[in-house]
Amino acid sequence: MERDDFLKKLNVYFLVGIVGGALYYLIEILYRGYSHWSMFLLGGIAFLFCGIQGRAVLWQDSLIKQLIKCGIFITVAEFITGLIVNRWMGLELWDYSDLPFNVMGQICPHFALAFMGLCVIGIPLSGYLLYWLTGELRPVKMRLFRSEAKNSHLK
Repeated sequence: MERDDFLKKLNVYFLVGIVGGALYYLIEILYRGYSHWSMFLLGGIAFLFCGIQGRAVLWQDSLIKQLIKCGIFITVAEFITGLIVNRWMGLELWDYSDLPFNVMGQICPHFALAFMGLCVIGIPLSGYLLYWLTGELRPVKMRLFRSEAKNSHLK
């Protein structure tokens, strides 16, 4: 039975990743006019992280704290992805070298903040998607600055 539970959870995570990847891919198409399959993968992983990090703390962290966690995760993931696809593979999908405070042209505060802005929608959307697919741990009303009271998700 444990194997079946593991496979079910893996399928749910895979589906949530596909939804997140498709959403981010669409956002890139609308913003830049093109995208790349690696952005589909990165978007899916980021979207899944948005839901998993909330569930890990029983949706008790404030929205600001969740945005910071997700923003750091996504920025680090973008940096690693950039090193692989732009530097190692030479695909030159993006280059932030002209933007202030960039790191090796792969990340910069401008886009780190933009990704955090997307997380305002991504965190509850991925959380509710995980809830609808599993029936486990419904996200609670998120407070901007104050963390939710302990065990309030059990009401």
